Amino acid sequence: MFDRAYRQRLEADLAQWESDGVIAPAAAASIRNALPPLSPGINIAVIVAIVGGLLIAAAFLAFVAAHWTEIARLLRFAILLAGMIVAGGLGAWFASAGRSVLADLCASIGAIIFGAGIALVGQMYHLGDDFAGGMLLWSIGAFAAAFLTGSRGALAVGLAAACIWTCMRTYDAPDTLHLSFVAAWLVAAALAFAWNSRVAAHLVAVAAIPWWIATSLRFDFEGAQPSFVLANGAALLFGAGLAIAAAPSPRAIRLGSVLSIYGAFSLAAVAFIEVTTVDDLIRFRTGTVPPQPLWAIFCGAAGVILALASAGITRRTGEFLAACAIGLVLVAAPIWPASAAGDPWFAYAALLCAMLCLVVSGVLDDVRPRIAAGWLGIGGVIAGITWAVKGSLLRRSAFLAVAGIIAVVFATALNRALPRTER
Repeated sequence: MFDRAYRQRLEADLAQWESDGVIAPAAAASIRNALPPLSPGINIAVIVAIVGGLLIAAAFLAFVAAHWTEIARLLRFAILLAGMIVAGGLGAWFASAGRSVLADLCASIGAIIFGAGIALVGQMYHLGDDFAGGMLLWSIGAFAAAFLTGSRGALAVGLAAACIWTCMRTYDAPDTLHLSFVAAWLVAAALAFAWNSRVAAHLVAVAAIPWWIATSLRFDFEGAQPSFVLANGAALLFGAGLAIAAAPSPRAIRLGSVLSIYGAFSLAAVAFIEVTTVDDLIRFRTGTVPPQPLWAIFCGAAGVILALASAGITRRTGEFLAACAIGLVLVAAPIWPASAAGDPWFAYAALLCAMLCLVVSGVLDDVRPRIAAGWLGIGGVIAGITWAVKGSLLRRSAFLAVAGIIAVVFATALNRALPRTER
């Protein structure tokens, strides 16, 4: 909460309130004294030092690569081991000196060298071609480094390795749902919660997306709809984020707010995918409705329930509308397959209403990323409806005109119903 942007806004507000006579100068001084000190930022010297360290590391790697075949096996391993020791030692020295950014960078470099060591051992001793297993081992080592040092960079390395691991496992065994990644993701989420770090929360939220994409694509295009699985994943991410943010803990609020933001953008992306994959541009579906996996349905339902629970706890109308947006996208997914006679007008209407609910939800809750996600979703859905190959363009224009008229009428009625101060 006490980040630099917040402190700048607070300082401006205090100065304005003090000049307007709203608060006394002594009260403003007490508020400033009660705030914790800001963490040191990244100045020019730190940036130059980071660039210099990266250049030295790149030069070292280039030198080793140029003489790789001439170096004995044990010496190669010793070089990588020394690299990890040096990175860890420098990180400890920077941490003791209060250089948290440089310490984090050293821990990240150590985690990367650890992955290179795994690849080297596998190459030298001709171990089994289990690349996914190597990625899992790399991810475990990076997570251990993140746990011991609190490095956000090491956490990023661990999550990247884990994402590659789950994608490879999903490709190797498409008939099996790879749930092991969920356990690794929960470990990373627990670290982000314990650190109360927005950067770590962003990393955790981003890491959830590749698993859902890989899981949705493991189905045959003539079978279950990949977009249906993605819709349920976005619903769960959005609803779970809202529910976590509804908790009174500041740590939960920070983690949940970031997860809900990514869930909102994922929901908008799914709405666009629904429109673009229904026609002949990207053909994922047949004319019949295939059976959908029950686990995906349960995930989508859980997302709606969690969003409604959050709305009940916080008493925010915007979160109730967010739950409505999630539900409408989920309803549109299974009714998408269109017959040869016409277009899925009900699905179009459901998605437009869902994105409108998302925009209004962000406005009521004053959450700008949710507003941006809703507007992007509206633009994507309208573009998809307008430029779709299949169907009559005249009918699509008539549908959009009717939808626009309904929206204008609804806005007029809403403007008259709201008090003047809330318009």
